[in-house]
Amino acid sequence: MRPPSQVPLTVEEHTELSQELRRIRLRLNELSAMVGGIYGPRNRAAFAFQRVTGELDRLCGEMDAQAAVDLPGRQGGLYL
Repeated sequence: MRPPSQVPLTVEEHTELSQELRRIRLRLNELSAMVGGIYGPRNRAAFAFQRVTGELDRLCGEMDAQAAVDLPGRQGGLYL
């Protein structure tokens, strides 16, 4: 739970953050595919990339939920 003194992100800040996270997700997926293609999906590095991409997806889902709290009445899916 956030302290009440903190100010939520604005629409512009959420938009900027979501765009940056989308760029990161795209690049991470590219790198994950490259490593998996080179070393195979059972390689530890490839597996770690898969875990990181999964956690980044989870982060985006959590940020989408936070955006719904910060920006009531706004359509969801900003981060996903």
